[in-house]
Amino acid sequence: MVRSERTRTRRMVELIGYALSVAALVYVGFGALLYFAQDAFVFVRGGSVWRTPGDLGWTYEDVTVSVDGETTHGWLVACERPRGVVLFSHGNAGTIADRLDTVDVFRNLGFNVLVYDYGGYGRSTGRPSESRCYADIRAMWDYLTAVHGTPAGRIVLFGRSIGAAPAIDLAADRAPGAVIIESAFMSAVEIGRDAYPIYPVRLLMRHRFESDRKIGRVTAPKLFIHSPDDEVVPYRHGRTLFELAREPKAFLDIQGSHN
Repeated sequence: MVRSERTRTRRMVELIGYALSVAALVYVGFGALLYFAQDAFVFVRGGSVWRTPGDLGWTYEDVTVSVDGETTHGWLVACERPRGVVLFSHGNAGTIADRLDTVDVFRNLGFNVLVYDYGGYGRSTGRPSESRCYADIRAMWDYLTAVHGTPAGRIVLFGRSIGAAPAIDLAADRAPGAVIIESAFMSAVEIGRDAYPIYPVRLLMRHRFESDRKIGRVTAPKLFIHSPDDEVVPYRHGRTLFELAREPKAFLDIQGSHN
């Protein structure tokens, strides 16, 4: 009886050890996947430039600028008697061809719109990265101010979801007329913590997009837009960014999911 009990105990210990070893391997393996494959997690590319503003009968200009040896592509869509220009940084997945409904909203409000694709999206060459997103929006800003001659105070930065990060980064050291932030996250690190709370996400993330550390430096008037029903970027992210921002600022609750 004693030997039998000892045998069962030893086997139980061996099974527990085996289970812990498997769990550790899975934990480390998935953590390695998160680190080495995070480009695919962070930047959801896909889709084509399947239509142009010309297909809708709009007047527009193809814009191609050089960024770190690559090219960034966008459209400057015109309206009659414009009040200013909206520099539109779109959300993940798809291309600028999928954003013309939003472009139309701003056209109807009396704004020209410069919408562009990040590196690796649409017709923009190269690969996406946090630094490339910042370089892309700066190149488009420089195009509007230096090439097109648009005064900084007549430019409205509009960033949706991941596009809010480059908009905030730019606004922190430029002087746009206003900034609109929709469905934004505090940082990619915080989104990672929400999704994978058992991992040391801050150590794993290369693309951090730390908007929460920059929003306090934005002096332009700011409008934050978020839905309490957002299932991708929790509502608290938008509220926290709003609370961290300095005046003048406003917050608009909307309804519906992230998209």
